[in-house]
Amino acid sequence: MILVTGAGGNVGGQVLAQLARRGTAVRAMTRSPLTVKLPEGAEAMRGDLADPASLEACVDGVEAVFLMWPFHNAGPMAGILEVIKRHACRRVVLLSSGAVQDGPAPERNTSPVGRSHAEVERLLAESGLPWTVLRPSTFAANALWWAGQIRAGDTVAGPYGAVAMAMLHEADIAAVAVHALTEDGHERACYRLTGPQVLTQAGQVHIIGQALGRPLRWQESSREEARQRLLADDSFPDSFVDVLLDGYAAMLNAPAPTLTSTVETVTGTPARTFHQWVLDHAEAFTPR
Repeated sequence: MILVTGAGGNVGGQVLAQLARRGTAVRAMTRSPLTVKLPEGAEAMRGDLADPASLEACVDGVEAVFLMWPFHNAGPMAGILEVIKRHACRRVVLLSSGAVQDGPAPERNTSPVGRSHAEVERLLAESGLPWTVLRPSTFAANALWWAGQIRAGDTVAGPYGAVAMAMLHEADIAAVAVHALTEDGHERACYRLTGPQVLTQAGQVHIIGQALGRPLRWQESSREEARQRLLADDSFPDSFVDVLLDGYAAMLNAPAPTLTSTVETVTGTPARTFHQWVLDHAEAFTPR
């Protein structure tokens, strides 16, 4: 039995589905077990990463855990690891962040996201549990932030259009996670995962247009305009608005991301392109 946390999210949902397709016994941990969509054969249990005690029943009888971390600090991580260790789980695969830097202590990472995830990684490494860490590049799913604009017209407005990213399909993150959860040979591995291309934000919009058969264009806007738009978006956490925009500003002046072949090395299949990701999510950009 494998426990998947964040089972209702982009990556967790893919991990759940891919494990189920393999015939693996899988349990989804969610705060809303009655509403989460599950693949055939999966079971759901109520649990909340903010409350370590709620994991006791979820990890009972579990051999491996896919652990995502939705918080901007290490918070209850130590308590969660104690619960997992008490139940003698054989593997923990942590979805961390590509913002984590090798070498510096957690508190010396240059970005808030890197600092918080580096501290979570440190706690896991010191827990005594067998672990694998995934450090993904920019999620391709971030492009869904533009879905409303694309459904409404042919222009996407945003700041930092020249920022370069290695867009990564959530199915590829999940595929690496599934191998690490179900196979030997991944213990104490830290995998940096990227998509196969480096694309600017403006370039991403162009590819979305190509995939949809529409002439989309990028329109550069100010940081403040973008800030107000994000603050008005009820689906986007206000506390993360400035963190995101500060991160993009730093990326603008940083070297372009370095691509890795880790997805193919681990899974045997090359990482999916951003164009493929758009095709897989075309309905999100199509007027309803």
